Amino acid sequence: MRYSPEQLADIEAIRDTAHRYCHGVDRLDAEVMRSAYWPEATDNHGAFNGNAWEFVDHCMVGHLRWRSTMHCILNHWIQLDPGGMTARGEVYNVTYLFRGEPGGGDLDTWWGRYLDRYERRGDDWRIIERICVHEATRSAPIDTPMAIGWQAFRQGDFDRPANGRPIGS
Repeated sequence: MRYSPEQLADIEAIRDTAHRYCHGVDRLDAEVMRSAYWPEATDNHGAFNGNAWEFVDHCMVGHLRWRSTMHCILNHWIQLDPGGMTARGEVYNVTYLFRGEPGGGDLDTWWGRYLDRYERRGDDWRIIERICVHEATRSAPIDTPMAIGWQAFRQGDFDRPANGRPIGS
């Protein structure tokens, strides 16, 4: 299929929306995560089904149980609807959620997909509806860290906000 430059720009803007969601939830940055959704958007995330901005608030508290998380999005199929104001997408996701102390603890892994409807307002694309599809989960101890000097690295919670410290500083 051939895309116009405008369609390619729209597809990239939609991908950016998915990246903002992941960055916001992993860094516990509610403002960035919220910027992926329209204010009246809905998110059906299994245990949470409702307004997406309320889901953001839910995540900011719920994700504190993990010392760090990594939402890794893989294949992102996007279909622009005729008229260029709406689109549909399917995003494959593997999420790694780390519990316990660095160098040990447990790793929770989640596999699934996001089924999204996107809407464009002006030049801004955001999610208007998300359904989270679960494929599998697994929890396992991190009993043997790699034989590297992992202690010399900044740890997974380093770039989450803490005590007013700006993210990443």
